[in-house]
Amino acid sequence: MSEHAFTRTPTERDLRQDLLLAGVLLVSGIISAGLSTVAGIYGKQQAPMWWALVTVLAVSAPLAVRRRRPAVAAVFIALVMFTSITLHVPEIYVTNVALFIALYTVGAWMNDRRTALLVRVGIIAGMFVWLIIVMYGDAIKEAGKADMAAGLFSPYVAMMMIQLLLNALYFGGAYYFGERSWQAAAQRDALEQRTRELEAEREVTAAQAVALDRVRIARELHDVVAHHVSVMGVQAGAARLVVEQDPAEAGRMLAGVEDASREAIRDFRQLLETLRSPGDDLDDAPSTFELTDIAQLAQASRDAGLPTEYAVIGEPVPVPGTVGVNLYRIAQEALTNARRHAGIGATADVRVRYAPDAVELEVVNTGRAVGVLRPGLGQLGMRERALASGGTIELGPRTQGGFRVRASVPLKTAEEVSR
Repeated sequence: MSEHAFTRTPTERDLRQDLLLAGVLLVSGIISAGLSTVAGIYGKQQAPMWWALVTVLAVSAPLAVRRRRPAVAAVFIALVMFTSITLHVPEIYVTNVALFIALYTVGAWMNDRRTALLVRVGIIAGMFVWLIIVMYGDAIKEAGKADMAAGLFSPYVAMMMIQLLLNALYFGGAYYFGERSWQAAAQRDALEQRTRELEAEREVTAAQAVALDRVRIARELHDVVAHHVSVMGVQAGAARLVVEQDPAEAGRMLAGVEDASREAIRDFRQLLETLRSPGDDLDDAPSTFELTDIAQLAQASRDAGLPTEYAVIGEPVPVPGTVGVNLYRIAQEALTNARRHAGIGATADVRVRYAPDAVELEVVNTGRAVGVLRPGLGQLGMRERALASGGTIELGPRTQGGFRVRASVPLKTAEEVSR
């Protein structure tokens, strides 16, 4: 998966919700300011009510842009809160809620994570320093009272400890929940990114699978058509030449054409059945061809007019069906090319060698010399079949004329390919 920097951008819906939140807090703050003024939460030192209304507006308005300017909103609300408490403004509840939301927003939405950390740590540290200073001042003022002399567990000290604990929970919660929101959003983004990449990979894989299927189909069609049509063409041409001088020989050749046409129809039917079978891989599809069927290819080549010798060297061992089919097709293509290009008087020699760790097919033909090797679909198909079997292949002209095809497949690799 490719790495990408995660950034969080508010949507139009998010921005509308921010406006709604600011409006709700403004209304709630006005109610809270009125009730706090009536309750006299600061006693004789309490500031006028209109100061509370200004404070409510000052902490509510920045929340309308909290996701667009989280750091600015948080710092501004913190300064307003500090000032309002110092001046004994009769409104503390909505102000506390606003600061909590602002700190949360810095952690959840600010893309510059270093700045987000510094902003939150700065506000929290500033608030705690200010709280300790206030507590120390109050302690000096109340030093002469009896409850201050009660020791470590005096009512005053207990109240101060409660204040510190509540503030720790307050600021710690804002920090924690903001950080968790950012991490959850980053995880969702990474999951969505991975999903997009998997979709793209699946499309590429599907396209590659289609391309591979087309290549396999083209290879099969080429092997079937090139072999059988070549045999039929050669035998039909030879029969035409001898039909008047030797009708019996012409009839034998035409019978060969008939046999070749039946084999072509059989191969086409097998190919079509494979294509119509859902989920089957063309290379792994059942086939009637085996390595021993190469002997029939040699005989068909002799019948078509190309003298062909066939020999098996070594002790035959079972080979996977896919390997047998591929080597059969390689031999078929090599003999087809020999009939088409070797010329008059050419011969062919087919050998299947069984070594302790490999099976080798070699098809050699004599005939006209090959000057420049022009790779065609047949050679490409032979290379693909050898590679699909986990083996290697050598294709090239012989110095004394003719052509050599040698394919070798390691038996261990052949077993792995067939699985």
